Amino acid sequence: MRELAGPWRGLILTYAALVGAAHLWLGGAGLIEQVVVSWLGAGRWARDLLYVPEPLQLRGFHLATLMPLAFLLYPASKASPQDRPSLLDWPLALLSAVPSLYILLDYESINSRMEFVDPLTTTQFWLGVIAIVLLLEAIRRAVAPILALIVLLSIALMYFGEHLPPPFTTRPFDIKSIVETMYFVPIIGGMYGPLTGIVAATIAMFILFGSFVQASGTGRLFGSFGAAVAGRFSGGPAKVEVITSGLFGTISGSTVSNVITTGSITIPLMKKRGFSAPVAAGIEAASSTGGALMPPVMGAAAFVMSEITNIPYTEIIVAAAIGAALYYFSILCSVHFESKRLGIGPMDEADIPSWREVARESHLLLPIVLLVYLLAQRWSGNFAAFAAVVASVVVAAFRRETRLGPRAIAAALSDAACTMAVLAVAIAGAGMITSALTVTGLVVALGGIIKALAGGSLALLCVLLMLTALVLGMGVPTTPAYIITAALGALLLTEMGVPPIAAHLFMLYFAVLADATPPVAVASYAAAAIAKCDPLAAGMQAIRFALAGFVVGFGFIYDPGIMLRTPLADTIVQTATLAAALVLIGAAFGGYLRAHLALWARGLVLALGLAVAFLHNLPDLARLAIGAAGIAVFLAVPGLFTPRVRHA
Repeated sequence: MRELAGPWRGLILTYAALVGAAHLWLGGAGLIEQVVVSWLGAGRWARDLLYVPEPLQLRGFHLATLMPLAFLLYPASKASPQDRPSLLDWPLALLSAVPSLYILLDYESINSRMEFVDPLTTTQFWLGVIAIVLLLEAIRRAVAPILALIVLLSIALMYFGEHLPPPFTTRPFDIKSIVETMYFVPIIGGMYGPLTGIVAATIAMFILFGSFVQASGTGRLFGSFGAAVAGRFSGGPAKVEVITSGLFGTISGSTVSNVITTGSITIPLMKKRGFSAPVAAGIEAASSTGGALMPPVMGAAAFVMSEITNIPYTEIIVAAAIGAALYYFSILCSVHFESKRLGIGPMDEADIPSWREVARESHLLLPIVLLVYLLAQRWSGNFAAFAAVVASVVVAAFRRETRLGPRAIAAALSDAACTMAVLAVAIAGAGMITSALTVTGLVVALGGIIKALAGGSLALLCVLLMLTALVLGMGVPTTPAYIITAALGALLLTEMGVPPIAAHLFMLYFAVLADATPPVAVASYAAAAIAKCDPLAAGMQAIRFALAGFVVGFGFIYDPGIMLRTPLADTIVQTATLAAALVLIGAAFGGYLRAHLALWARGLVLALGLAVAFLHNLPDLARLAIGAAGIAVFLAVPGLFTPRVRHA
């Protein structure tokens, strides 16, 4: 992203703030209309003045206003100006808005036309070509070249698919059919399909909420809380980072944003206390990656999951809660063992805030509480987020230190719009990919291959889908990665008897873990840049600290108690079993469990932890007993497992 300077900075950020304000208004227009017209009894004139857009109109407005930011904020190459848009960027930005403006203005005829029956006009065809080409370039710049390549390959699949060997052979598609599918058939998908609708109507509101909450100082509150809770224990800075990233993830849901926001403070502190640069970066990457798994927001993927599965959003966040808690519990355990092995102590007392200081800003949590309450009351996501945004401004005004003035509000709107621009083009690209996979039948073909390789084994199917998600998710943002992998894998899992919510949470976990998995791991790259270390080394450490995600991912399939979908006794036993497994696995990789572990003991502990986690043919109580007994033995007689000291 460019570091804008001079007059261009003010111009572009003002435009971004106006775009953010417009999304805030349109996202909450329905709620405002209900309050003004229904509750306060205003006349029809108020309804007309408020203007609640049609879904397709909102999607057109969303891309028309946000795609230009991708060209203005992100350079075409390293040789392009880094402090201002180039001369070519301005016409590209303006041109990128034109196809979406056509959708916005002519939505009635688009809604009424018969897809693949009414031919495209010449104007519509060329608008579609422009939209596709510029969206590819916007994705390449603002998101990741690998995602742009996948979109391009999906288009190539439609054109050349009839020449491919079975089972990949597709029916023939000409250029006009491809353009119509990608640009002009919003019911099927494409760049203006339902996925873009979710982002425009709901996810944009949550991004705005996260931006306003962060502007009010809630991120600082999370950091203070984490320091007060964990700063006095071994490895204090690292444990503070884990807690802070988990809390920040509840409002952010963005892996890279989480790394940059929390890591710029915590990574230097971890290095100062004795953690190596790769380990500090790995802890940060693993912790920030979990933000996309942390209720109540869970990034954009949870809303997409709700739309795909028709499962209420509240059910999804309830089902994901214990898994997220286990994920962060595991990182804390691993950090503790690593700290003990290295002899790293707590934070300096002067750097740890008092509980009175933390309580002084606790009012900033009220908007988050309101958001959770409204979602629990089954308010729509965009209305709940809009109300929470308003509440964040009101609540921040309680104290002068947190009050949001006009400049702070404009900055929050601008930051939100810049974040939305990246997500908007990424999701539009994901919509094109899923459309291509659907109309060509490749979803069925690939699903058939994976199913055949699994040979009727659910365990092998899960392993194959895990590998598929990790590969397809490399370098691709979480939400598009989840959309692509869920289209392939969730149906296969449900066909094997897995409940839809478990199948989709399984796919989500491994799409998220791809952010930290080498060789292309965006979270690890961002953390390594702050830590000034090799990204591959940071990625290897991130996987070590994020191993809980692999255990919890399979837990959704085999231990449904962690989704609160079993009797309470089963939930307690299965949660405790996975917790015991994660303690053992973390101790094995950390090389410490009350005392230093010899190499052979680490192998034994690892084998024991993996057995407790994955031997699902054993009764739950037996797995728990094995795990508890193993931990008890290692704690009771640590001297048996420590390295032998050779005397001269």
